Amino acid sequence: MTGRTPGGPGGRSGSPTSDEWLAPVGASAAAAAKAPAELLGEYLPLLADAAINGRRPDSFELDAVRELGRRAAAQGVGARRAVDLYLSAAWRLWRQLPVVVRSDDPEKVRRAAEAVLRVLDDAIGVLVDGHQAQRREMIRHEEAQRAEFVDDLLRGDADVSRLVQRAEPFGIDLGKPHHVGLVAPCDGDGAVERAAVLLERAVVERFGDREVLVATKDGRVVVVVPGGSAPAFARPHGVDVGAALQQEVGRRGLPGRWRVAAGRAFPGAYGVARSYEEALEALTVAARLGLGADVVDARHLLVYRVLGRDQAAIVDLVREVLTPLEQVRGGAEVLVETLREYFHAGEVATEAARRLHVSVRTVTYRLARVAQLTGYSASEPDQRFALHAAVLGARLLDWPATPLPADP
Repeated sequence: MTGRTPGGPGGRSGSPTSDEWLAPVGASAAAAAKAPAELLGEYLPLLADAAINGRRPDSFELDAVRELGRRAAAQGVGARRAVDLYLSAAWRLWRQLPVVVRSDDPEKVRRAAEAVLRVLDDAIGVLVDGHQAQRREMIRHEEAQRAEFVDDLLRGDADVSRLVQRAEPFGIDLGKPHHVGLVAPCDGDGAVERAAVLLERAVVERFGDREVLVATKDGRVVVVVPGGSAPAFARPHGVDVGAALQQEVGRRGLPGRWRVAAGRAFPGAYGVARSYEEALEALTVAARLGLGADVVDARHLLVYRVLGRDQAAIVDLVREVLTPLEQVRGGAEVLVETLREYFHAGEVATEAARRLHVSVRTVTYRLARVAQLTGYSASEPDQRFALHAAVLGARLLDWPATPLPADP
């Protein structure tokens, strides 16, 4: 340690080894605070100079201390530990100042103490400033890296080997299956960032701090959690991911209504992207169909995915099977709604009647009318399947409210 301290404990001004006595002070303080002694820099000579000569540090010397604060943050030394190091060094140095302690002049001791406290105050102030500035830069950098990683992970088109390496700092083993859950505000303007912070704590508590990732993307909270070994039975710790996330949304008191969609678990670097695609499509289908459920599981919407992937075929099916219903007075809506509720009720006419708030006789009459107009009967297994598929397709196409696309 070097410095321009004009005198040591004995006040030997000009001695080439005048500040060698500071090295044990710094080492002792570093050991006590469990921090690197190098973070003290020229701080001890500044204290000694203040105690002996009353000199306050120059701005460039305080800038050097500020840089030491930045270095402490970069090395993972917390602000509290860095401050402890500087405080510990200050009182240890004060004990090693016989020139002050032995003085019979109280005013001299008071001035020396005041000078030391001023330097201590200045130094700790800039030390913490530097530490906080570096932490903010590190957080911004980490957030940028995290956002870039999440985008590449969910897109699934990045370099696989590089993606696997980048996943390690986040505790994600891409060789294992993972679920993706999406939490989206139904009103479109929910506090997504706050929701992400609260849900991250909840996810760690429920699933542990390994193999989990919480981020925001496109106005939604993205949650990645570990899954089982097979997609059809993937349930971490036997917990339904969608239901678990919705439960946490309720527990955390997030304002407004939120919908949760969960994709199935898939292994590999592209497994997360595949699960994300399923969850995103589940949200889209739920919104298009006007589903009232707050939890949407991609497994339960697979039939809609099959129907929706060939729009030309589903348009042809709806046109062929259901458009004859437009012949009735008032249009096809009433009969299509009756079919929809009939299938939702497990093909039980009494339950369908209850849901439609009509009599059972009305339901059976409408089903007979459908069979008469379309040639497809809900009581015949082969015809029932085509009829049900056409009803599902009509809901995807928002028909009959929206006209069918014209024939190509």
